[in-house]
Amino acid sequence: MSDPLILALWLTGGVLIGLIYFRMVRHSADLMLSGRRGGPLFGVALVLLRMAGLGGVLIIAAMQGAGPLLAAAIGLLIGRFAMMRTTA
Repeated sequence: MSDPLILALWLTGGVLIGLIYFRMVRHSADLMLSGRRGGPLFGVALVLLRMAGLGGVLIIAAMQGAGPLLAAAIGLLIGRFAMMRTTA
């Protein structure tokens, strides 16, 4: 595959990860603040899960080089911006 195509795939993946990650932030905050039984514990578990997932994706991107890591990080920021815009 060509280099621009690989970077575009990492950018797209970063956007998707950003959307999922920041949706999970909202969901875990709602769980931690809920009065439901087991909600706060499940919220904390969700925090750990999303941090591990994001860390794993960024480690894989870093193993591919600086370009894919930067593309994934920029995609993550784009996903964050999109998620904050849609839920505001």
